[in-house]
Order: sequence, then C-alpha cells, then structure tokens
Amino acid sequence: MRKNSILLIFAFLQTFSFAGTRIVYLRPGPMMKIPYTSIAPSPYFFTAGTGTEIHNLAPFNTATGAYYSMDFSNGWSWGVSTATGGDTTRLANLEVSTYKAPVEFGFHFQKRVLVRDNISFSLGLQDIIFENNKAGLNLDPAQLSFFGIVSSESEINNYTFNTFIGFGTGGFGAIDTVKIIDSLATEPATTNAGVFFGTIFNTPFLDKWGGIDIVGEFDGNGINVGLRIPLTSDYRLNLGFTHIEKLPKWKERYWKGHSAITLGFEITAPRRSASKIPGGGPSPAPMLQPGNIDMAAIDTTLKLADYTVHTLRDSMGLMTNEMRNLMTRLSAMEQHSNFLEDSLKAVRLNSNVSEQKMNDAMRHLSRSLRYFYSGNYRASLQEVENALELNPNLALAYARRGSIYYKLGDIQRATINWNMALRMDPEYDDVRNVLKALHENRLKSTTLIED
Repeated sequence: MRKNSILLIFAFLQTFSFAGTRIVYLRPGPMMKIPYTSIAPSPYFFTAGTGTEIHNLAPFNTATGAYYSMDFSNGWSWGVSTATGGDTTRLANLEVSTYKAPVEFGFHFQKRVLVRDNISFSLGLQDIIFENNKAGLNLDPAQLSFFGIVSSESEINNYTFNTFIGFGTGGFGAIDTVKIIDSLATEPATTNAGVFFGTIFNTPFLDKWGGIDIVGEFDGNGINVGLRIPLTSDYRLNLGFTHIEKLPKWKERYWKGHSAITLGFEITAPRRSASKIPGGGPSPAPMLQPGNIDMAAIDTTLKLADYTVHTLRDSMGLMTNEMRNLMTRLSAMEQHSNFLEDSLKAVRLNSNVSEQKMNDAMRHLSRSLRYFYSGNYRASLQEVENALELNPNLALAYARRGSIYYKLGDIQRATINWNMALRMDPEYDDVRNVLKALHENRLKSTTLIED
C-alpha cells in the first residue's frame, strides 16, 4: 500500500510539475490566499486539488492552477503548485489579444514551531516561483515570501473558530493575481512586506464529512470570502470571491485588485489516526493490522474501560445501600403499624373490660338496694364495697354507702361518703340537698338517697 501511495505521489508531481501561488487555494492549508497553521497535524496524508479565478465571463478570462501538499507529524509541511494567470492586458481587446500569461511553478515550506493550549505559531517560506517564459524557466524573487503566522482556535457548541494573523514579505506584500500589462503604468508591481489576517469558521452542517467551512481573510491587498463544501469525506468543493470590496465594479477591468469568482476542487487521503480540525474531515475509523498496533491508544482504551467498570461498581454499591435503607425503613414502618394495631386492640380490650366492670358494679348496686329496703344494712354495705372495687369512680356507690352509714347511726362516715359523691359528680343535686338538710338539722330518714 505504501508503494502505491508513493507511485501516486510521483504520478501527480509529473502531471502538475511544481508550485504556483497567487491563485486561490493553491497555498498549503484551507485558506484562500494566506498561510495556515493549526494546533494539531493535518488529518490527511496528502491534499491535492485545483483552483480557478474567473475574472471575466464575456470574453471568458480565467487564472487556473493545481497543487499538492503534505503535513508531517513533526510540524513540517510542504507543497508544490503550478498556475497560469489570465490575460489581463489593460488596453487591448481580450478577444483579439495575443498575450499569453507565463506558467508558474513553485515550492512551499513551513514549520509549526510553537503550540501552547489553543495557540499555534508557524514560520515558513512560500512562493519559490519559477516562470516558464520566452527566456526559459526563471526564478521570480519578487514573489519569494517569508512569513510568520499565529493561530488561535476556540469552540462554541458544535462550531469551531480558527483566527489567523501574520506578517510576510514578497508574495504577501500585496502581490495580486492580476498582473497589469501596460507600458504606461507607473504604479509599482510589488511591495516589500505586508500584514494579513483571516478566520475559518467550521460549522456542523454535513458534519459526518467534516462540516462546511466559512473562510474570510485579508490577504494584504483585499478581502476574500469563500465556502468549503464537503462532497464526501475525501472530496471538497471550494467556492468564493476575491477582493469582494471591488465586486460592484466587476465590468471595469482590469486593475490591481480586480474581483474574481473562485472555484476549486480538492481531494484528500485521510490518516488512520486523524482528528477533526477546521478545514479537515472527520476522523476515519481505526484499522488495526498486524505489526501496526497503536499500544498507546489501546492502553488508553483499557484505562477508560477500567474506569468505567469501577464507576459502574460504585453505582451498584450505592444502589445496594439505598435498597438496604429502603428495606430498613419498610421494616420500621411495619413495626410501627403493628404497634398501632396492638394499641388499638388494647384500647378496645380496656374498653370492653371497663364496660364489663361497670355492668358488674351496677349489678352489685342493684342487690345493695334490695338489701337496703329489706333492712339488711350490713349485706347492702358489702354489695356497695364490691361495686367500688370494680369501679371506684361511681358517685352513686358513695352516695349509697353514705345512706347506709346514716341508717347504721354513723353520721360522720355518712357525711364523708356524701361529700365524696358530690366531689365526683358536682351536679349530684340529691346529695347536695341531703348535706344541706343535715347541716340544718332537718334531715329525715325519708330523704335519704336510695336510688
């Protein structure tokens, strides 16, 4: 498989030769014209594609190119590209123009030198351009670009932002795709250095193929915007506009910074251990093959599994303790219910006993009354005593015993029992009347309490 990849790379290089630059998407990375850096290696083994800028529709006038790039795990990346500019003759009629833009070839190199948290810093050398013109293949030093770029990555929900700011020379000094061919032109063709910045906004739309990217940048000469739309996990369509600030003057051609419609197509070869980053696709499923096993990944997976098992065990232990607590509470509630049931039975039993004692006490009082009428005061007194043993709170029993003592001539005991009856029942008017009559020495035997 490695041999096939190498053959494919060489075949690609033979087809597209070496590198060109200023046309959109030809520099390494997913940005349109500015460099790119990230906190992690690219998720692809290699990336290849084409870029086209349409400067006019009638007559049709384009600048086209192709590229190939690779990213290495040690932070190095390199790329090659080839490009042909459009016919940008200012004074001539494009339909009859004989101008042919030279073919450009070039190299790109860069190194990620610092990564800390979500910040990445890279240095690079891009646009080592050779032009194939009438004089042969010549190096164009004006486009040689040294640059430094800082990237900051952040995430909000399912969206990822990468922002860039950098400084470069040569090709990053506002060199534009449109090259004015006019002997009367007095403006300089290049500047020595320039500042560029941009952002790539990765969205969750079509997330299974890496998500749609929204690109916006200032390349030192104008503002470029674009969309990177995944067709599959390995193919991507690139759309956009260069120098969008000049778009309303589309038909007024040509000047430095002319606006263009951009099209591009990209193909990638994913790595097995890749991770999803802005401008990249989703992580491919890992493929374990003999002699190519990632022990670190396996060890991490085993640790995660062990942690999950321990977590489940702890959860089961907590559930078991909770069940025991619930069983204890249920047992306590059952005991409380049994206690209440026993208490209710005891209340019912006491009520029945009290009722039975009251009935027995009233029977003794009934017999006492019979003995009282027959003059058998001693037998009547014994029956009253039996009634008080069963229910010592009967006011009637104390009143009866007072009457018996009065008949027996014991006035003191009679008075004591009548007062006890009145204390137990303050509404006992018969007893109150007897005590009043006794106090006034007008008590007669006929007024004694017998009922």
